[in-house]
Amino acid sequence: MMTFTDWDIVRNLLLAARWTLLLSLTAFIGGTVVTLPLLLMRLGKRRWPTRFVRLYSELFQGTPLLMQLFLAFFGLGLFGIDVSPWTAAALALTLYTSAYLVDIWSGSIDALPKGQWEACRCLGLNVGQTLWRVIAPQALRIAIAPTVGFSVQVIKGTALASIIGFVELTKAGTMLNNVTFEPFKVFGLVALGYFLMCYPLSMYSHYLEKTLRGETK
Repeated sequence: MMTFTDWDIVRNLLLAARWTLLLSLTAFIGGTVVTLPLLLMRLGKRRWPTRFVRLYSELFQGTPLLMQLFLAFFGLGLFGIDVSPWTAAALALTLYTSAYLVDIWSGSIDALPKGQWEACRCLGLNVGQTLWRVIAPQALRIAIAPTVGFSVQVIKGTALASIIGFVELTKAGTMLNNVTFEPFKVFGLVALGYFLMCYPLSMYSHYLEKTLRGETK
């Protein structure tokens, strides 16, 4: 009978945590890439592109991430597209992330005074110059705190990828529990792993919010 020491359990969880972080990073970078054109479409104020972005955002925000993972993994197979658990998880989490980021970032832009757009137009700046030189730097200052805060939700959302067979921290914990029959120890360490990944981001998000309000020196 195979026996696992405490170090064996910790070592295997640490190895799986790498994939949790890599999947989170992939989802966040991919979500950023998808968000940028959606954000430009929303800022364009044209009827149909704006409606498309709103529908896109409501679709992925209004449906469970678990269902999106199932559709990405099993749904594509119905069209003859064979995808790995990694690919399906990265795709689903990228789309999920972009649906929230587009609202966070567009809300940060909308929070700025409308007079700044008019002032830039009076100075002869085009839309691109206005966004790059005036609007984006100020909106970034507003958006960074909620964006960092949302990254915590992305990390925790990767746990659902275990349901389609992707071996990340939660899946590794389940496999170790099936071997060791020590659920309290194993899942306690899994919870600790998520806490150690998410807590620094949560604290940093709170710090940024206080800094934005001028509460810290």
